[in-house]
Amino acid sequence: VQLQASGGGVVQPGGSLRLSCAMSGFPMDRYVIGWFRQAPGKEREWISCISSIDDETHYADSVKGRFTISRDNAKKMVYLQMNSLKPEDTAIYSCAASLYGLTRQQSTYDYWGQGTLVTVSS
Repeated sequence: VQLQASGGGVVQPGGSLRLSCAMSGFPMDRYVIGWFRQAPGKEREWISCISSIDDETHYADSVKGRFTISRDNAKKMVYLQMNSLKPEDTAIYSCAASLYGLTRQQSTYDYWGQGTLVTVSS
């Protein structure tokens, strides 16, 4: 099982980035996929997830209206489009897979990938 996040980098406030999560080794089309982030000195937090069935999406209040999650099951990819980035979005972003359902609880995610660092700074 592999989940690999990529697409991070340094961006100025107000800028955009698109993160990608490449998955293999499990039937990702059956899994809810979530994005999490961990800022320096803080606990990891859930920010978004997308359903395996109907592409229903959920977002944390801190990113709602700025971030968009999407998935392409044929390519075994999930994306996180991040717009209007703020310095407080600086964190390591990771993707994870859950059979539990649309959930923000980290304990319900079965598989986790390596993260990608996003730095928002002028």
